[in-house]
Amino acid sequence: MKKLTLLLEKIIPYKYFLKLYDILGREVSRLVNEFKAAGEYTIDFNADRLSSGVYFYRMETSGFSDIKKMMLLK
Repeated sequence: MKKLTLLLEKIIPYKYFLKLYDILGREVSRLVNEFKAAGEYTIDFNADRLSSGVYFYRMETSGFSDIKKMMLLK
């Protein structure tokens, strides 16, 4: 089983969105879609159903949005 682990450190409570996209821009998973209080969170994602390749994850909240690229190797 391939597992993706992300650590989120939040200072301000907001509703957060964390989505995973393939290289063509199609959403392949919605990892977070909820209100999070201030604190530190670990998000585990089972990547067994995804093939090796380049993916992008986007984090979005009130007044902030960021996209990062990642490489999944199996």
